Amino acid sequence: MRIAYGVMGYGRGHAMRSGAVLPSLMAEHEVTVFAGGDAYEVLAPKFPTVRIPIIGYAYNERGGHSFQRTISRNFSPMADLLFGGEGSALVEREFRERGIDLVISDSEAWTHRAAQKLKIPRISYDHVGIIAYCKPHFPPDLRLLGMRDAIGYRALMGIPERILISSFYPAEAAYPNMHIVGPMLRPEVLQVQPSDGEFLMAYFNKGEHQYLPHIDRALRLLDLPVVVYGTPFRGKVENLDFRAPSNEGFIRDLASCKAVLSTAGNQLIGEAIHFGKPILAVPEEAFEQRLNAYMIERMGVGMRGYRHRLTPSDIDRFMGNYDYYRSNMGDHARDGRAEATETLHRYVNELGQKQPLRSKRQRTRRNTDAAKERVPVRVRGKVAPSAA
Repeated sequence: MRIAYGVMGYGRGHAMRSGAVLPSLMAEHEVTVFAGGDAYEVLAPKFPTVRIPIIGYAYNERGGHSFQRTISRNFSPMADLLFGGEGSALVEREFRERGIDLVISDSEAWTHRAAQKLKIPRISYDHVGIIAYCKPHFPPDLRLLGMRDAIGYRALMGIPERILISSFYPAEAAYPNMHIVGPMLRPEVLQVQPSDGEFLMAYFNKGEHQYLPHIDRALRLLDLPVVVYGTPFRGKVENLDFRAPSNEGFIRDLASCKAVLSTAGNQLIGEAIHFGKPILAVPEEAFEQRLNAYMIERMGVGMRGYRHRLTPSDIDRFMGNYDYYRSNMGDHARDGRAEATETLHRYVNELGQKQPLRSKRQRTRRNTDAAKERVPVRVRGKVAPSAA
């Protein structure tokens, strides 16, 4: 089958999860990735990738989400997405030209909506769907936000023909034709043996905004070394070691650290639990991350922190419960990669069998017509490449 695989471009977690299953899919099918932002930078060197627009948060001077800036930055791409524009036209044209039979999407809205318009069957494969497609499991203080985000996600993405969710915590499905698996552990993660180091690893998915002065002070006052990823800084200063992005280095440090202080992305949490590393989660304001931090505390594998008022005492309290968190890790460590890969292949085959067979003449005519229509498309002022 000819498959379009859409990947949300905000942050690297979506790309890491997608990259773990793409080789298996590409061994049996013709797959093109559609991604923008961080995901494009991660996936384009490895897979045939079309750059598309993204939506994401904008930040204020205090390191938090800015409502006004987020609305301003996303106004044009959201109008493109909802009402049609250059980005939507690009995706639809690529689908037609490539003869796409099936779309798999990791929280990526343009590929979802193009598939709906063109009546191409869809598989949703992500973590965010746990909010929209599972029975509510929100704490009282987050319940209204959770219901709001669930409604918004379903309105934007619709209800796909098949739903696959990868999560570090369990949930109960609310829709048919859906399945929930554990976190996706990349092959690189499974090849590394954990060890008990004596340093704290800190990671911020948007560190240029999130690594605030009071966090820097709190880390410098600790009596242990700290390896820091995700900021624009480099080099060693006092007990801090600021490191550049590195997939291999990051995994090696994650496997050998004592504990993790991090924003609350699903992918990193699943990998930290796999290595037996307690997590002090300092989530973004996004509901999904706040829910993830709550679940960490509920599972007993870590603690919730508050990024805007984190103190050395918070980190000391977290480290004081280190043995308790470690004792609970074995109950929650899961690897959903094999199950997710098997389920994706099964979903692809099920939906492929429902597709009407196209004759050679029909395929040739559709590709020829699409080629005639093909013209360069500008997205945000740049000519969008068809593939990398």
